[in-house]
Amino acid sequence: MGSGRGRFVSLMALLLPAICVAPAAEASCSDGGAAIFNFGDSNSDTGGLSAGLGYIFPLPHGRAFFNRSNGRVCDGRLTLDFLCERLKMSYLSPYLESLDPDFRNGANFAVIGSATQPRNQPFSLFIQVLQFFRFRSRSLELSAQGSKKFLNEEGFKKALYMIDIGQNDLSGAFGSNSNYDQAISKIPSIIAEIKNAIELLHDTGSRNFWIHSTGPLGCLPEKLSLTPKNSSSLDAYGCLSSLNNGAKEFNSQLNGLCEELRSEFKDSTIVYTDIYSIKYDLIANSAKYGFQSPVMACCGHGGPPYNFDANIGCGNPACQVCSENTKYISWDGVHYTEAANTIVASKILSAQYSNPKLKFDFFCSS
Repeated sequence: MGSGRGRFVSLMALLLPAICVAPAAEASCSDGGAAIFNFGDSNSDTGGLSAGLGYIFPLPHGRAFFNRSNGRVCDGRLTLDFLCERLKMSYLSPYLESLDPDFRNGANFAVIGSATQPRNQPFSLFIQVLQFFRFRSRSLELSAQGSKKFLNEEGFKKALYMIDIGQNDLSGAFGSNSNYDQAISKIPSIIAEIKNAIELLHDTGSRNFWIHSTGPLGCLPEKLSLTPKNSSSLDAYGCLSSLNNGAKEFNSQLNGLCEELRSEFKDSTIVYTDIYSIKYDLIANSAKYGFQSPVMACCGHGGPPYNFDANIGCGNPACQVCSENTKYISWDGVHYTEAANTIVASKILSAQYSNPKLKFDFFCSS
């Protein structure tokens, strides 16, 4: 890991030449000028897969807010979208978007299906970081030429760098005929990739990091539908205990990494946010929040108890879609609905689930 990082830093010396940067956009939450760079998977992809590979997610995707295909695997807005709204900034454009993107408030490198491994396979976390370096280098060149559409060097330094990835790695570890111990043994290599990404970003001036843990994997209708189980496999809320325990172990190691890097990078702020507890609370207290069956997909096939069929996904003409007047936590068996994302975002903004307990807009005054 270390030697690879050294070689990459040498490469960056070629990609990031010293240039005189003209005044341009900087992070300022008060006027909607904050900037976020997001790295992740489908939980925060705002259209990367659609832009990159041409995939279309037709209605009913997007029905709750956009009323059209928008590249999100959701009926409306993602948690990331609500966080952007809180900062009075535009929704993040995918880095791969070629048609009228808006990068004044940062960029989104997240792509549906992304994982940390294999590291050289699109669109892994490492590839996303490479894309960011190219984006940063080009932005600084254009800023130096007088463009006001991109951040300058100070803007990149003050921006927030969000990482929300690992769910697909963990899902793959448990889905490859591995027993619990074998699946858990793969977690350190996932954490090592996240560490490498943060170190590389730090090496080029990034100083504000917001890291999301993974959610309760065992509560997803997809996993409950496809995994052999009996009553002893399930917890009190109908979730698969082994997968949730695996998610908690991943999160424990991720939290440990954040503590380690806080000690190493005294010039940086690294916030770990406990997404698992936020989402599990939704499952455990679904009735209190007004949700229907907490482990059943709104958009899927097969009906109760999970309404999930791997061969008939949301968007297929044969799928069954819940009424817009009802509230579900799961949209398609894997991803959350806008109604659920609204609550997840509000819990994030409360700072009660973050370590250290900083408000989401802490970086605006950095």
